Amino acid sequence: MLPDIRDLPLPAAVVFDLDGTLVDTVETRIAAWLETFEGVGLPATREILVPLIGLDGRRLAREVAALAGTPIDFDRSEAIDKLSGEIYERRNSAPKPLPGVGEVVQAIEARQLKWSIATSSRKDQVATSVNALGLPHEPSIVDASHVEHAKPEPDLLLRAAEELDLEPGRCWYVGDSTWDMVAAVAAGMIPIGVTAGSVVDAIVLAGAGAATVVRTLRDVADALRTD
Repeated sequence: MLPDIRDLPLPAAVVFDLDGTLVDTVETRIAAWLETFEGVGLPATREILVPLIGLDGRRLAREVAALAGTPIDFDRSEAIDKLSGEIYERRNSAPKPLPGVGEVVQAIEARQLKWSIATSSRKDQVATSVNALGLPHEPSIVDASHVEHAKPEPDLLLRAAEELDLEPGRCWYVGDSTWDMVAAVAAGMIPIGVTAGSVVDAIVLAGAGAATVVRTLRDVADALRTD
């Protein structure tokens, strides 16, 4: 049994994943990958893609190619990832925030905590989703362009902690995928899984290292309001 989020030590900062955590875009992401792989002649299904969502897109492309028995090199994976991003941006025309975004930002700022977004998405894919959140000001964002290796490596999260001027152990990392949890563990952050926009369940997130799992961001907001 995982502890209740209210039993975790309060953070000095909260770092969030973007897709599937703050904005409801995972199914759009999956559809974009399916269109991409069909276009480049690599077989892929939703069942193959679900456990890979949250990975660095270049690694995801290599994983799918390997499963198809046709390994690809870095340049090919880069081209496939770029194509997927273009298709995703076209499809991601009206993303919706997930429940509790406004509440959790208010709770963070009421406590005068720092916060940021750390996402494996390419920089040019991030703006539409962040704008959809309707935030009063743009948060600090670390995307795949800032690091050599995105999730599941901890580089994105470590860069976010560095920019927040905090030790990683003083940060919560809130995400929806197994790779979010793996990256948070590797970075030394406290991993919190959220299932509202996820394509995996609480058991999978716990198995990937989540310190606790909540249903929505409202649960995170409630925990931060606790005195």
